Amino acid sequence: MDKNALKATAKSMVAKGKGILAADESAGTSEKRFASVGVPCTEENRRQYRDLFLAAPGVGNYISGVILHEETILQKANDGTPFPELLQKEGIIPGIKVDKGTKDLGLHPGEKITEGLDGLRERLQEFYKLGARFAKWRAVITIGKNMPSAACIKANGHALARYAALCQECGLVPMVEPEVLIDGDHDLQTSYKVTLATQKVMFAEMKEQGIYMPGAILKASMVIAGKSAKKQTSPKDVAKWTIKCLKAAVPKDLAGVVFLSGGQTDEQSTANLDAMNKIGKTPWPLSFSYARALQSPALKIWGKDIAKNVPPARDAFLFRAKMNGLAAVGKYNEKMEAGRPY
Repeated sequence: MDKNALKATAKSMVAKGKGILAADESAGTSEKRFASVGVPCTEENRRQYRDLFLAAPGVGNYISGVILHEETILQKANDGTPFPELLQKEGIIPGIKVDKGTKDLGLHPGEKITEGLDGLRERLQEFYKLGARFAKWRAVITIGKNMPSAACIKANGHALARYAALCQECGLVPMVEPEVLIDGDHDLQTSYKVTLATQKVMFAEMKEQGIYMPGAILKASMVIAGKSAKKQTSPKDVAKWTIKCLKAAVPKDLAGVVFLSGGQTDEQSTANLDAMNKIGKTPWPLSFSYARALQSPALKIWGKDIAKNVPPARDAFLFRAKMNGLAAVGKYNEKMEAGRPY
């Protein structure tokens, strides 16, 4: 394990005013999103969709890294350049999603465990050769009646730690993502309690596995009430309780924290990130790793005419990337949304 290389990569991933684009949707997820705008989910259309974002002029001004899917890391941009090489030329770090998705957790109805550890070392070695310098593994924690169980939190925390150890052994920065789903009618305090427990268990498991924290990144859920809760959470309270959770659970020497949007609206996820950075005073940079919250406006525009609408779709994407870059340093203002090009 080259600690210096891991630390340098992780530091670059959370560079000031930049964040991570999560462009790692599976074919199944892509099919759902394409269907929403009437675009056939072919391999070529998926490649064109990736090119829309990865080859956008100036994308490196706001994006420090991109999480790729296995399909995408092997594909080429419209100009014939392999996507990892294209990103590297822009000063963007290529990453790769390596988990194999979630399955039902035995004896725990309604709960999930993420699979993909078998053969992971060899896959990571191959992805490193292809240009990847970080990886991502997502676990799913559901809040509901008698959920999550301690068994679910423990099993997923252990899997994340084992994945992280293999990543660092192979020279890749592990991005650990213990997502607490926003679905449901749970309140803010329940979200806090579950998110805190999940992060504490995961970091305890990572410590046991010997993870080098300055060479690792947390992709965190925001502490926020469920989408169906009677009382929704203001950006001020999201910021307050999320930072409180992080300070209680996250090692101070971790390289950084990036947030998932988790079903929030584009503007909501930006405003919540900005509120956190306006509070500041955290041991780690707080940035973003969004998929839909960066891509959604562009997808709607592109889907109307995938041949002609690339320029305006890219403008919409770059605007959202810029807004989140400002939020990552606490300089976003909702009035800025008046200037959006869509």
